[in-house]
Amino acid sequence: MQLSGAQILVQSLKAENVEYVFGYPGGAVLEIYDAIYQLHKFEHILVRHEQAAVHAADAYARVSGKVGVALVTSGPGATNAITGIATAYSDSIPLVVISGQVPSPAVGSDAFQEIDMVGISRPCVKHNFLVTEVDEIAPTIKKAFQIAQSGRPGPVVVDITKDATQALSKFSYPQEDIFIRSYQPVTHGHIGQIKKAVQMLAAAKRPLVYFGGGVILGNAAKQLTELVQLLNIPCTGTLMGLGGYPASDRRFLGMLGMHGTYEANLAMHDADVILAVGARFDDRVISVPAKFLEQPRKIIHIDIDPSSIAKRVKADVPIVGDVKNVLEEMIGLWRKQELQFNPANLEKWWQRIEAWRSRDCLAIEPHEDIILPQQVVRTLAEVTKGNAIITADVGQHQMFAAQYYPFSQPRQWLNSGGLGTMGVGLPYAMGAYLAAPDRDICCITGEGSIQMNIQELATCKQYNLPVKIICLNNGYLGMVRQWQSLFFNARHSSTILDDNPDFVVLASAFGIKGERIDSAHQVDAALERLFNSQEAYLLHICIHSDENVWPLVPPGACNADMLESME
Repeated sequence: MQLSGAQILVQSLKAENVEYVFGYPGGAVLEIYDAIYQLHKFEHILVRHEQAAVHAADAYARVSGKVGVALVTSGPGATNAITGIATAYSDSIPLVVISGQVPSPAVGSDAFQEIDMVGISRPCVKHNFLVTEVDEIAPTIKKAFQIAQSGRPGPVVVDITKDATQALSKFSYPQEDIFIRSYQPVTHGHIGQIKKAVQMLAAAKRPLVYFGGGVILGNAAKQLTELVQLLNIPCTGTLMGLGGYPASDRRFLGMLGMHGTYEANLAMHDADVILAVGARFDDRVISVPAKFLEQPRKIIHIDIDPSSIAKRVKADVPIVGDVKNVLEEMIGLWRKQELQFNPANLEKWWQRIEAWRSRDCLAIEPHEDIILPQQVVRTLAEVTKGNAIITADVGQHQMFAAQYYPFSQPRQWLNSGGLGTMGVGLPYAMGAYLAAPDRDICCITGEGSIQMNIQELATCKQYNLPVKIICLNNGYLGMVRQWQSLFFNARHSSTILDDNPDFVVLASAFGIKGERIDSAHQVDAALERLFNSQEAYLLHICIHSDENVWPLVPPGACNADMLESME
């Protein structure tokens, strides 16, 4: 029996065990939407903007560990998806984004809603395909899923012409992975390099484990935890690595970098051997490489992506491989060789760290009437017992969430780390709920970010997605305002948001419950009501307008030069 290209596409997605496709229909994908309607192979989630479709698919992938799938039409549908694709690319999230294209005879003729999706997406995808023949659809989908989830994960775009979805052919989906000669990621680290790494680590006087999002994506949190506890050495995580190691354990120094803790940043600055696991030494972590390297140290760098190793900081022992496999090898070698640190050196190192930690850089000064965002996040952690999946937009609220919510599990913290995309929080919450409907899902956002994709409240209502939204309103684009206060003589250019809508009334217009609080004594009860609700719920919290995120490593400074106040 012959199927249309659109039906072959739907059957191919089903063969990949796809549960949800997030999308928005249009002319170039009408055949695909008709096939979705007729075949009932998975659930389609109709968003209200294509950017949100990709963000929701992204969050579904982050929480489930599977490949997220989005479907958009040609032209503006495809271009609207680019921000979501670039966001996923920056954070290495496995996605397959299917875009419709005008019929192949019309390609290059400036046809209605024609855009060169392959060309426009090239800088922000792991790979992309243009499919013009019906027989190419099934094998291309197979390749797309293979590429998206193997090696260093990332988004793959499959652009399909309309005539390919209309043509008929027999359906046969590849049962085995397709050999792609030019793409063979290394999964096992070189044993010689691993032996060098273990010996170098054992000789350290001031060892530190520095881990990033690669631990989460590589499902290596268990191995990381085992290694750190076996060695009894300190560790610190990036913004994207939070949840890779239990925040409650004393060996965890907190997040490091621009808004990292005092103890994490100084440990990174003073360590003599750093074991970097699935991290990139990016500018938000070490700022200027030259200043970071002023302190003599040895670096062991483990990453699945060879291009990430020594990209900004030279590695003394580079190890290309799956972080889970490499950590297991390291643990095995450490035990087999019965290695241990010099006890006096390690004790002295821990004493220095505890002295830094005693500074309590994240202490909160209590206020009776003013609502502090830090206290909101701490209370949220108490109400949810630290077990909620937290999504965040980008800005001060994002940093407060990262600093004050104690993430203890991988895939519990969702935010745009690499690209810094405002507007991700709400669609992330939608995708997270569909991936984990038994978990509390909470989006922490600000009045600037929430308005970028607030239309997705309609999607929450349509599909009964009981996500919880905490909108921290300080009357500013807070992070930009903080930088303007610090580095531009308080010239607050275009950062004052004093004409916001009434968010509770706006949520009500979408059929979503909401309430507003503006006093500190209301916070606890409001958060209890928020999580007792069985529906989507927006809590609008008016916070102190001048609260800043501390500590802060200024641009161009080293990790040891943190600012802890405006003074």
